[in-house]
Amino acid sequence: MTSRSDAAAPLHAIVVAGTHSGVGKTSITLGLIGALRRRGLTVQPFKVGPDFIDPLHHAHASGRPPRNLDGLMLTPDNNQERFARATADADAAVIEGVMGLFDGSEGKSDRGSTAEMAKLLDLPVLLVIDASAMARSAAALIHGYTSFDPDLRVAGVILNNVGGDVHADMIRDAVAGSVPIIGALPRQRDLAVPERPLGLHLPHEAHIDYASQLADLIEEGLDLDAFLANSRTERRSAPSETPQPTPRARLAIARDEAFCFYYTDNLELLEQAGAELIPFSPISDPLPDNIDGIYLGGGYPELHAEQLAENTPTRDAIRDFAAARGPIYAECGGLMYLAQTLELDGKTHPLCGVLPFSTKMPAPLTIGYVEITTTGGLFGHGKTARGHLFHHSAIADEPSTDHCYQMTNSRGEATQEGYRTNNVLASYAHLHLASNPALATAFVDRATTFRTDTTDATATARS
Repeated sequence: MTSRSDAAAPLHAIVVAGTHSGVGKTSITLGLIGALRRRGLTVQPFKVGPDFIDPLHHAHASGRPPRNLDGLMLTPDNNQERFARATADADAAVIEGVMGLFDGSEGKSDRGSTAEMAKLLDLPVLLVIDASAMARSAAALIHGYTSFDPDLRVAGVILNNVGGDVHADMIRDAVAGSVPIIGALPRQRDLAVPERPLGLHLPHEAHIDYASQLADLIEEGLDLDAFLANSRTERRSAPSETPQPTPRARLAIARDEAFCFYYTDNLELLEQAGAELIPFSPISDPLPDNIDGIYLGGGYPELHAEQLAENTPTRDAIRDFAAARGPIYAECGGLMYLAQTLELDGKTHPLCGVLPFSTKMPAPLTIGYVEITTTGGLFGHGKTARGHLFHHSAIADEPSTDHCYQMTNSRGEATQEGYRTNNVLASYAHLHLASNPALATAFVDRATTFRTDTTDATATARS
């Protein structure tokens, strides 16, 4: 990452928060990113919380790698450092909040909430309310949110889903200037990004110009000059970049419509540990040649189960790689892909057959933050890391198998997880490797050892 030439130039940064989920935070965030880019600004997007899908839309709108900030998976120093690094070469930062402004992991504090992150980064909040079913009552709602925590700075309010100018003016009159109303956006149901049970549709599934249309909406309905004036903040000094090492292992990484849930930090930490990442599509590509490890992230393999099953050469190659003790790390959707089969709505799809069990969908939703401690396997012993669970699939008739995680959820309940076979580690947990970068190093170390052993074995066979 290259820092801006004028390090003293101010940064425009704001946290887009909602009174509750579903008020339009994502659409407004995407529109802001697009409108700011039209003014020639380089915009760095962030998402508060563990979500993967909103950041994919952020990347589509901004043209930059998306970033997650999280008060539960990462320490305050982690979050502050990552914000400073990611904005070092940006003119503006737009941070989309999670759920409602004050919603977090508990009722007695703002731990894990958007408000916590805004205060940690000392950034102003742009509050989004759904004004569709209220008029003067909106002023009471706004007053409550802006006065609830005196340590939080609410720089302005956006009225979303207003019925017209008269409706918006009634709310402005009721607020009476106590907080700036910097935007009023009309109802635009055709611009809402469609949802499915596990979140929004992905960018490639939406109509091609949705980001541009949202930018049009923001330009028409929001006072961008007021936004820029209210969002100026001091630029944070970032630690010097660590020189990128010469790659010592090649990791194939599944990147397509079925496997797209990756934290940018995870990929960068693997590269900093010495990995060369080789993307491939399990839907349509062969497994890359001369690889030393495989990373299978989460995503929506169930939406592409037939195509994944039809790509028999890649399934066979992954099974052979695992049998040869090649290192494989798989999360959630990656775990499903490595299983024997996927039972989906009564139909069975054959998959890689690496793990000694199958998976099925639908299943009850499992969601929440977790902490794992390794007890062996790919990452070694005694390492802790944090992540989250979010899946609608389940293991069918789980057999007795090796585990290499002791996993504890946010309620303190402990279970064994992390399914191990040879050098394969598969888990439903999405880990944020910045919570313990030693895991990235351990994975690359294992891949490097496999590379050396394979090279030595090949040399011996030829001699």
